[in-house]
Amino acid sequence: MPLNRHLTKGREIARTAGDHATDMFAPLAVIGRGLRHHAGWAWEHWQATPQERRGPTLFLSAAMLLGIYLLPHGLLFALVALMASAAWAGRPPKAAPAPPTPDVADVKLGALYSALTPYLCGLEDANPLYHFEGSYKKAFSSWEFDGEGRLSRLELSYPAYFTDTEPTARAQIEQVVQGKAGRAREYRFDWDEESNRLRITALTPLPTDVVAQRFVAAPGEIVLGFTDEDGTARTIPVTRGGVITQQPPVVWRTGPRSSEPHLLALGVAGYGTSSLIRSIALQALPYADLVVIDGAGTGEHACLVNRPGVHTVETSLHGALAALTWAAQETQRRLTAVNAARHTGASLPEDVTRPLWLLLDHPTELSELAHAEGRPDPQDLLELPLRHGRAARITVVIADDVEAQERITPTVRATTRARVLLGPAGPEEGRAALGAPLDIVPAAHAPAGRGYARIGNGTPVRLQVPATVDPLDDDAPAQLRDAVIALLPHRDSRTEAAAAPPAAAAPPRPDRPPVVTADGAVPPNHPVDLGKAEPMIRSRPIS
Repeated sequence: MPLNRHLTKGREIARTAGDHATDMFAPLAVIGRGLRHHAGWAWEHWQATPQERRGPTLFLSAAMLLGIYLLPHGLLFALVALMASAAWAGRPPKAAPAPPTPDVADVKLGALYSALTPYLCGLEDANPLYHFEGSYKKAFSSWEFDGEGRLSRLELSYPAYFTDTEPTARAQIEQVVQGKAGRAREYRFDWDEESNRLRITALTPLPTDVVAQRFVAAPGEIVLGFTDEDGTARTIPVTRGGVITQQPPVVWRTGPRSSEPHLLALGVAGYGTSSLIRSIALQALPYADLVVIDGAGTGEHACLVNRPGVHTVETSLHGALAALTWAAQETQRRLTAVNAARHTGASLPEDVTRPLWLLLDHPTELSELAHAEGRPDPQDLLELPLRHGRAARITVVIADDVEAQERITPTVRATTRARVLLGPAGPEEGRAALGAPLDIVPAAHAPAGRGYARIGNGTPVRLQVPATVDPLDDDAPAQLRDAVIALLPHRDSRTEAAAAPPAAAAPPRPDRPPVVTADGAVPPNHPVDLGKAEPMIRSRPIS
């Protein structure tokens, strides 16, 4: 038998013998521990006895022992009593009881109440709701915690003298609440100024796994993203991870009947303004023509180059000025054609009714370059399409950094009544970008594409833009790139050689709207001329 097996067996035998010995001598160990306890007690008592009392103590002890010895069976009874007392004194000590678990509401709500006290207490208030020795139960009427012990809902009262109509005072309270309840979530603050009550609700995260796809929407309806269930009364089917679910969308309606025909999107760098432009372009391409201007010059929209329906994708100042000059002339031409058709009672030509979209990404950078070179500001060329775009079926979408909103011209800000704000922003930035106070405090760290939207005079709602990555970006996940490639009008060997063909490809479309000549014939397609000097349709006098 190998030595290792001998050693293993020996260790097992020794362990078993030790366990049996421990069980056998356990009562003796308990009694011995009790006797040591008694001996220690007797020694401490003897040490604490004064010198003049030690003699009488020894005499009484000896007399007691003599009395026990003279009693019948006294020694036996004394020994049994000593063993019983030693067994009781030597028993294992009980574990200390665990301290009671503090109530989550008492800890967290008490800390929140203490943090709000400096902002809501009044020195001259005879019966203050908030004071440094008060209780949160007097000011907080109802609250709820989620399964993880985090505050999910709270309703509190505040004194009438608190300036709840001032944005700065509100921002202080909102910042304190978010700091105590957790900065990783978004909170909605409902200020009831009439009854001096504040309702705080922690919002659930919006889905971030919705990729670019064909959304169920009518022509002229653009799905900007998705929001909370109470943000809209409509849901659409959306594919998430191969499963179709119903999601509430943020729909922007464009066209001649729209009251908000143009869109301005502002965002923090890296939070998806360019992705929003790509998402809008992919949704508008099946029924509209596009002119794309990339002011940043980063090539974010190079995937739209040479696509059917895309007139041009410009990244330089010269190209942007030429494209916007053509857009202004096209607006004037369309207005002239619409006016002529209405005077004659004829139907509008197809090249007038087909929508034209102007997508501008970071135009303020081109504006700075134009000012440095003494050339016209590209934003000034947008005045005609912005003011008359609804009648001419022209839609303008502008995306820029939130820090550049001061460089956006007043005409652009006044005519773009559909607003989007992406990324975390403060109360002042949210009000300036959306045109209305934001009752939602953004989280400290938000995913890309997270923001807020406001259509016209509506209430701002939360927004999560679909993941629409650049298909030319090799660092983007292949699944997201394939989803974007499948929505492009035709396949491009430069980017889509390995992509599977879409299930239902869109029918081929001409490179540009047809041009109606004087004899009513429709010539074949020809390249787009952005620098044409005369309108494509000439108005005729009314006979």
